[in-house]
Amino acid sequence: MTCSVERQAQLRRREPVMPNSSIKDEKTYQKVRDQGASKEKAARVANASAGRGRSKVSRRGGKAGSYDDMTKDELYQRAKKVGISGRSRMSRIELVDALRNH
Repeated sequence: MTCSVERQAQLRRREPVMPNSSIKDEKTYQKVRDQGASKEKAARVANASAGRGRSKVSRRGGKAGSYDDMTKDELYQRAKKVGISGRSRMSRIELVDALRNH
């Protein structure tokens, strides 16, 4: 994923980028965003790594089951938990896609 045009211009000019006060680890946040994650997900990852340490947060991954193995109701509950709007009108496949790209 590419940076915004404004951010690219700042990087070319080597201007300092104004940090977001709600983001605790700006470097991790930007790295996760560059990998294509949403702003919300990048903020969660960055703030978790700042609070608990990067190595501890990275060890937590991989415990969730595959979305492909979940029922539509389980996917709906997961979507509700993370705040995906329009979930009641989504099919099972759309729920999987929304959860993966949230």
